[in-house]
Amino acid sequence: MGLEIERRYLVKGDEWKKLAGPAHHLRQCYLASSIDGWTIRVRIVNQQSAWLTLKKKACEMENHEFEYSIPMNDAESMWKLAKHKLTKTRYKLNIERGDWIVDCFEGENSPLVLAEVELNSNKEEVVAPAWCFQEITNKNEWSNAALAQSPISQWPKNEQLAHKWPYA
Repeated sequence: MGLEIERRYLVKGDEWKKLAGPAHHLRQCYLASSIDGWTIRVRIVNQQSAWLTLKKKACEMENHEFEYSIPMNDAESMWKLAKHKLTKTRYKLNIERGDWIVDCFEGENSPLVLAEVELNSNKEEVVAPAWCFQEITNKNEWSNAALAQSPISQWPKNEQLAHKWPYA
């Protein structure tokens, strides 16, 4: 069984760009998702590879995660059929501790920028860079599946402010 341990942050500013590797364009669609159950996602990376991912919340920072390579034709067909989608550009960062990435969302979730760090243990200490504005690890409304269903551009202004949305 795969286990993903991560912490997530809202990003403000562009200081992170100094640490960024090459850009990877991601298209994601969600075939099913619920807060209490499974999330089933298709991810297309740089129009070259595609993955089917099954996720289920395990506990605070942990998700059960199973990922399978799928044919591009199948992925494109599922993309066309899916109702909930998002696009983003992902950058892997060159930071000594942890596997950090930054996602720059496009379309209805622009100009949202999120950072994630994958950990080996939920007890691992994280020193978030200064450009990490606010931790959102356990806030379901900031999950990719939730953003695909309810993009930030559709959030009422008072809700954006209540969530400390840095671009409101």
